[in-house]
Amino acid sequence: MNALELCVLAAIWGASFLFMRMGAAEIGPVPLIALRVSIAAVLLLPILRSKAARQQFREHIGPLFVIGVTNSALPFCLLAYATLYVTAGVDSILNATTPMWAAAIAYFWLGVPVRRVQRAGLAIGFIGVVVLAWEAMGSGVAGSTGAVLAALAATVSYGFAVNYSKRSLAGVNPFVSAFGTQLFASLVLAPLAYVFWPKHQIPNSTWYSVIALGALCTAVAYVLFFRLVANAGAPYAASVTFLIPVFGVIWGIMFLREPLTAWTVSGCLIVLLGTALASGKVTSLLIWRSPQNG
Repeated sequence: MNALELCVLAAIWGASFLFMRMGAAEIGPVPLIALRVSIAAVLLLPILRSKAARQQFREHIGPLFVIGVTNSALPFCLLAYATLYVTAGVDSILNATTPMWAAAIAYFWLGVPVRRVQRAGLAIGFIGVVVLAWEAMGSGVAGSTGAVLAALAATVSYGFAVNYSKRSLAGVNPFVSAFGTQLFASLVLAPLAYVFWPKHQIPNSTWYSVIALGALCTAVAYVLFFRLVANAGAPYAASVTFLIPVFGVIWGIMFLREPLTAWTVSGCLIVLLGTALASGKVTSLLIWRSPQNG
């Protein structure tokens, strides 16, 4: 059951890049994401029916605001912007570098030791990014270089948020964190969405993408993720990172007819290998399988 839920979660989060690519061109990255986080906040609002949840929310308003900006508002907008110039598949692969930046930030900011294999993973992952960036820049699409940089900036923001939340939201109900971060992300983006709101009529297909992003890819996905954390543990739930690019590429090919090139496949495999090493997943797997551990 946990494996099935993990695959479903990866499929949902992989689809978010599809919906962002479909919606950002019509409504714009900022209004699209403002609607996404607002819908998610409304759907997660019932968590505040609990007195304990309301108290936790009040006591952690500051950290929830910071994480709402760095883990939702900013990276969501940057990734949505990137989909204007690169494929949903490439965007999802670049998103998978998040654990690399989280490890690097933990080292430089918090002094968390980085083993030799993790440093090798960072280097390998960087090579994968170069491969993907090289293909994007060679596509001839104006703005593709900026899109790659925007996607990487989003993952750096995610990496900061991961480390900040570990220090500031330890012990907080994860659903309170989910609601609070989406609420503050929506409040931050609301005035910007008003400024950048499109003048033309928005087609129904775009609204479908908006609803799917907010309801399915954010609110429902959070519920699934936290169920996995509770039932299988945080490391198992975090392994969804390695499946998201697979679904991101598949949905892009199926619904947007995005090309699958050798460069994309190579870059994806290199990035995932680097991410696995940098996050310690490969090392943990080897230790678990070693004779000394049964």
